[in-house]
Amino acid sequence: MTLDALDWRLMNDWQRALPLVPRPFEVIAGELNTTEDCVVARLKNLLETGVISRIGATCRPNTLAASTLAAVAAPPDKVEEIAAIINAQEGVNHSYERENKWNIWFVATGPDRAFVNDILRRITEQTGLRVLDLRLRQPFNVDLGFALDGSNALPAPRAQTDDIVIEDSDRAIMQALSEGMSPTACPFAELADRLDLTEAAVIDRVRVLAEAGILSRIGVIVRHRALGWRANAMCVFVVPPEEIEACGRALTAVQGVTLCYERRPEPDVWPYTLYCMIHGRSRAETLDVLSQARVAAKLVPYAYRVLFSTRCFRQRGALIDVSQEGRKNAD
Repeated sequence: MTLDALDWRLMNDWQRALPLVPRPFEVIAGELNTTEDCVVARLKNLLETGVISRIGATCRPNTLAASTLAAVAAPPDKVEEIAAIINAQEGVNHSYERENKWNIWFVATGPDRAFVNDILRRITEQTGLRVLDLRLRQPFNVDLGFALDGSNALPAPRAQTDDIVIEDSDRAIMQALSEGMSPTACPFAELADRLDLTEAAVIDRVRVLAEAGILSRIGVIVRHRALGWRANAMCVFVVPPEEIEACGRALTAVQGVTLCYERRPEPDVWPYTLYCMIHGRSRAETLDVLSQARVAAKLVPYAYRVLFSTRCFRQRGALIDVSQEGRKNAD
């Protein structure tokens, strides 16, 4: 697929800044000096060709729902078989093969911790493998935005407030946004119809959830591998507890570092506590960013591993609501 400058601007500039108005693509068209029809057509084409996965939102971990990062050490000749078992579980939304003894990594999500625990239990029973349950302790950057020009220059996150009362409809709204909105002139109206709500009510709740930081971003969700970023690595470090916050915040400022967070270790087999993702177009580029990051974040003294992703088995929105209302448009 050939992408032009307008396609790239759509994907880069609107990853977490979708206007929260009835006709968001009309506003975007004004910014890009084009028409609403053109923006809608471009987004439809990007979706159909798989360059973007959806137009929707990401939910901040462990707010409206529960989640964990997990891994298994599958025998090399059974990777595809084990991956199929993992991906058969409702709630597994991301899964990758990575270069390590612990070679299948996945994110398990659900409406509460008991739901996630049940996913991990079933995978253990069905595969006979130990499952690492690497729960989030502290996020430093989890909104998944990724500047396509190689910089960290994405629009700033919306201001946040802790003053929010969760309403009955919030989980259903976030589930629908996790699955994606239609590229139509009035996407919030279409989403509202799905949920038997009004357009105004949906936009109001999305704005409240965004301001509270529960909705971490809303916009175009890009498939990085489809755009040439194939040398993607999860980098993990053994950092003393008293140094984690300073190192994590320094990591997020390094150009080329995307996700960054602290996770619970499994001391006997997986002692790593600080994680980040680096997306690169070549292994050399990714490793160069890692070298800069280790120096900038004062991580040079600490043990680390680099786990390049070799295959993406699944990439989709999180499971937040399992009710009939919340799952009207589920896979």
